[in-house]
Amino acid sequence: MSEQQRRTPPGPGGGPGAQRPMGFGGPGMMTMPGQKAKNFKGTLRRLLRYLKPYRFRLTIVFLAAALSTVFGILSPKLLGNATTTIFEGFMGKLKGVPGATFDFGAVWQIILTLIGLYLFSSLFAYVQQYLMAGIAQKTVYALRKEANEKLARLPLKYFDGRTHGEVMSRIVNDVDTISGTLQQSLTQMITSVITLVGVIIMMLTISPLMTVILMVTLPLSFVVIKQVAARSMPHFKGQQQAIGEMNGHVEEMYTGHKIVKAFGREEQAIEKFEVINEKLYNSGWKAQFISGIMMPLMMFVGNIGFVLVCVVGGVLVTRGSILIGDVQAFIQYAQQFSQPITQTANIANIIQSTLVAAERVFEILDEPEESTDVAADSASATAAGLAGHVRFENVSFGYKENEPLIQNMNIDVKPGMTVAIVGPTGAGKTTLVNLLMRFYEIGEGRITIDGTDIRELPRSELRSKFGMVLQDTWLFNGTIKENIAYGRAGVNDEEIVQAARAAHADHFVRTLPEGYETTLNEEASNISQGQKQLLTIARAFLADPTILILDEATSSVDTRTELLIQKAMSGLMKGRTSFVIAHRLSTIRDADLILVMNQGTVIEQGNHEELLEKGGFYADLYNSQFSEGSTSQQVS
Repeated sequence: MSEQQRRTPPGPGGGPGAQRPMGFGGPGMMTMPGQKAKNFKGTLRRLLRYLKPYRFRLTIVFLAAALSTVFGILSPKLLGNATTTIFEGFMGKLKGVPGATFDFGAVWQIILTLIGLYLFSSLFAYVQQYLMAGIAQKTVYALRKEANEKLARLPLKYFDGRTHGEVMSRIVNDVDTISGTLQQSLTQMITSVITLVGVIIMMLTISPLMTVILMVTLPLSFVVIKQVAARSMPHFKGQQQAIGEMNGHVEEMYTGHKIVKAFGREEQAIEKFEVINEKLYNSGWKAQFISGIMMPLMMFVGNIGFVLVCVVGGVLVTRGSILIGDVQAFIQYAQQFSQPITQTANIANIIQSTLVAAERVFEILDEPEESTDVAADSASATAAGLAGHVRFENVSFGYKENEPLIQNMNIDVKPGMTVAIVGPTGAGKTTLVNLLMRFYEIGEGRITIDGTDIRELPRSELRSKFGMVLQDTWLFNGTIKENIAYGRAGVNDEEIVQAARAAHADHFVRTLPEGYETTLNEEASNISQGQKQLLTIARAFLADPTILILDEATSSVDTRTELLIQKAMSGLMKGRTSFVIAHRLSTIRDADLILVMNQGTVIEQGNHEELLEKGGFYADLYNSQFSEGSTSQQVS
């Protein structure tokens, strides 16, 4: 759950960047600081480049935000004028001043002016939000598209070195964070700054003395914020960590609930949940309690300012130095004064976290891509006529520099041959297949198909001539028909059924309630492992590849299904060059060529009988599997 913990920590109010009502005259509670970007300026400049195409719209957005805010700032002053007009009329009547009366005309004029200002403010706010929403979504659309296209160009080693969750988090969560900030925080920052400056100007025009008195309470407010934030931060971090542990535990228990029940571990799972839940309770309670103290303290500081402003304002009114409506307006401005300070601090943290998210997305965009591919049109004819004659000529390869895994490998596979690859874990069996399909590029030597170096073939054309049936079946959430059709674009229903029949899958598919329209769930757990494998074989039949790569996957199925799979695989291999990564040596006795690999080198090669006669490494592996008490052992 580390990816979720990376997100902006919650503010003291409980949610991300949560805010509570402000105390009078002082900033309210502030968001806890998030993770900092490694290169703040560089990442910001790069992110802003994505906004360049929308410079004109952004200008309109900023103007609309400014006008909306300015109209809002003028309102308290006008309300104060209305109050002054009513108060003066009342006092005139009270004192018996001849001709004294309430000037309702002036009051109504002020009211209508206020209504107009509020309408204009709302209109400009609507324009601002409408335009900014479009800019934000178009920007992240381009960013998401660029990142997705980049993933398609990244070599396999990038994905081998990272979890699926990490890659998904960068493409989904981080881009979503950028979207939210562009849509909300930028305009909020503008309005906050304008509000802060505008309110200070209006307060100074009313009473410089009361403005100075209000400013005196600010340092005390910041001291309170700093002290409370410092004490609550460790507990918020503990809360986030506990949430991560909780989510991880729940996910494990849900995905593995059958195993938990099968081994009777329900009580242990519940006990572990209780421990994590207790930790989450303690951290959450302390974090919320300590951060909750801020509101009473801020209200206390704000009330000190409120008392001072009221007393001084009252004295000034009695002396005739200030109008009573101006005191009312000043109090409203003082309340507005705290909000932009808090918003600016919160937005600063949000922008910081957003730049961290942008930095993570840019890291993907900056990853080294696969080596430059040849033009598709120049070699498509060569790839289209492949017969399947594969040669490895002095091939050397290593995942890391100065750490070779394969050295001087030489293999000659004639068209239509079945080649079995055996050896212990880490021998290089899968690496050989990865090199053949150009998931990794070789260091030295060359691999040819029908005499053509595979590096001279476009990757897409090359890989289109391969079919893969792996031990780890991959079926997506969709119908059985859609999963089989994944093997080749533009197929019809009859071709899908023919492929299923060839793979001996048609019978079991028709026994399902909805037949070929049966929807497989996310993990395809509503069909058996053997049935999954038959569907992947049907998919390979439909692809009609020149070269097959097979990873035996019959170890976890019943005997009858194993025979069906073996029969289907035999039919699929007929007339095709096939590379079989063998786990059970009993299944490869009829292979035309067996490659025995150890530590990245082919140490033996030949057919089954020849290798047994040599009495070497293969013979030891074979005999160990079929000796008494070892019949279930596998080489993997």
